[in-house]
Amino acid sequence: MNGSMAAEGSDGNRLPLMLVPGTLCDARLWSPQIEALGHEVDTYVPRLGASDDMDALARDLLDQAPWPRFNLAGLSMGGILAMSMVRQASERIERLALFNTNPFAEVEERRIQRAADIHQAEEMGLERYAREVLAPLYPAQGQEPSPEHTDLIVKMARGQGLETFRRQSLALRDRADASQWLGAVRQPTLVLCGDGDRLCPVSRHTWLADHIPDTQLVVLEGVGHLSTLQAPLAVNHALMQWLGRPAGEDAAPAKASS
Repeated sequence: MNGSMAAEGSDGNRLPLMLVPGTLCDARLWSPQIEALGHEVDTYVPRLGASDDMDALARDLLDQAPWPRFNLAGLSMGGILAMSMVRQASERIERLALFNTNPFAEVEERRIQRAADIHQAEEMGLERYAREVLAPLYPAQGQEPSPEHTDLIVKMARGQGLETFRRQSLALRDRADASQWLGAVRQPTLVLCGDGDRLCPVSRHTWLADHIPDTQLVVLEGVGHLSTLQAPLAVNHALMQWLGRPAGEDAAPAKASS
């Protein structure tokens, strides 16, 4: 199916697509996708940070959505939020895309580390923290961050601010384990990651592909955590293929099994 056909809804209108960014990121994380899809897809990138509770953040994103029903893609924390959104309002989501993310609850060691992360960002200043601590984690294993991507990471962090980082860190620390109910997801799902992602390794994505019934798994060689920026052409291609798949039928909300 070609791109224009893939991006056309059953009523002939452009497909609605919410793109949810990750920690300390904004719409610039998705800029290659917005540019590539913008003539055929209606995109919306919400702002995060209004709460330190993941489910409350997801409810806020559902309230922000300018459409009653839409396609949903999220990267990293954005993917965690997307999973919560599907659990809360499955009937509103047509297709689901999860990039460089984690379906599991925080392990205890990482929960403890979150407080240290917040303190370190306060001590260093958020921009220096983003440049010296966060940016080196994002390229594929064995690669150095590009100056262009590092500058963008710092600019996005500056725009979000320290209080948003604190809230997002607490939301990540205390998030629920999505793995218990993902088998109930009925949306056509794209799971995409880089084989060099140090933060969300391939194993988490193969788990997602094994447990969500209607899933396509894409693993990009030599790509790290910010796949949308590091491999934009491959991500754009995967998104267009995903948007070309038949949308999911209206389904009951996906809830955790007893």
